[in-house]
Amino acid sequence: MGFNCGIVGLPNVGKSTLFNALTESAAADAANYPFCTIEPNTGRVAVPDPRLEKLAGIATSQQVIPTQLEFVDIAGLVRGASKGEGLGNQFLANIREVDAIIHVLRCFDDDNITHVDDNVDPVRDAETVETELMLADLDSVEKRITSLTKKARGQDKEAQALLVTMEKLYKGLSDGHPARAVPELNDTERAALPALQLLTAKPVLYACNVDEDAAASGNAHTEKVKARAEAEGAGMVIVSAAIESEIIALAEDEKVDFLADLGLEEAGLARLIRAGYSLLDLITFFTAGPKEARAWTVRRGSTAPNAAGVIHTDFERGFIRAETITYDDYVACNGEVGAKEAGKLRVEGSEYLVKDGDVFHFRFSV
Repeated sequence: MGFNCGIVGLPNVGKSTLFNALTESAAADAANYPFCTIEPNTGRVAVPDPRLEKLAGIATSQQVIPTQLEFVDIAGLVRGASKGEGLGNQFLANIREVDAIIHVLRCFDDDNITHVDDNVDPVRDAETVETELMLADLDSVEKRITSLTKKARGQDKEAQALLVTMEKLYKGLSDGHPARAVPELNDTERAALPALQLLTAKPVLYACNVDEDAAASGNAHTEKVKARAEAEGAGMVIVSAAIESEIIALAEDEKVDFLADLGLEEAGLARLIRAGYSLLDLITFFTAGPKEARAWTVRRGSTAPNAAGVIHTDFERGFIRAETITYDDYVACNGEVGAKEAGKLRVEGSEYLVKDGDVFHFRFSV
């Protein structure tokens, strides 16, 4: 089961530098000119979770395997992308394939790095990208309405129901609402949005790329982005791509001192990765034993058999039960044996909804 976040934004906002730092590679060619990223670069990164090391210590695991999240570095967008300007068509197609959007906004001033609009204004930049995505969605919805109208006239019940949704979306988008925030949609219609593959239906996280001085507390630019994010119910993270690029070259003990000097408790990338994970409404469950301690990912609301299937399809197909211990109980009882003796090990069936931090031992038969 793969989950990915597309890193988007205008040219020269630091997308590729951030991606390079995320993946600790030079996969994306960061340079001071637009469209240095043409083909989308993809990288998988470990999701930081201190609970995993704790479980591994208790279980004396030989290997520690974190769960991962995929990031996709997508070419910079310019005005007119919805009509094919710049690398517009390719940009929009690449966004359509990701699960969520991390929108990188330039929140630093530097005369040596050009800006496509000649001055720094992250809220305007956010609106530029959002407008192009909404225009592309409007075009897509309009075409679907034309097709559905013909089917609806033929008494196609499914087409008639979907046509109502599409008309609501068209009105909302025309009024300036992204698909995820169209007020006329009911809960059922909102739940069906992912299947429609609309660009503005995807959840958004704003990543404010700042200079070193603003890494700890932000600046006037990030305050404006914060207000926008709060108004639309989006997330926001402050990160300095330049600092993160320096950090990856340091030894672990040097990283702690470097961050402390900047007034930071942890790297901005760790916050960004966790925020992306949360944006997708993902949770983590664990398996732990002498061979390995491992973190696994499922969407919130997944059942125990769903979780078992992430490990292996046979586990889900032949699911019998899930022997379950909460993370806190596992630690407090010093492992599975102690938890069992203390009555903290539960046997859960196929209807059980996975909770973040569950430690599982699955029983199955095929």
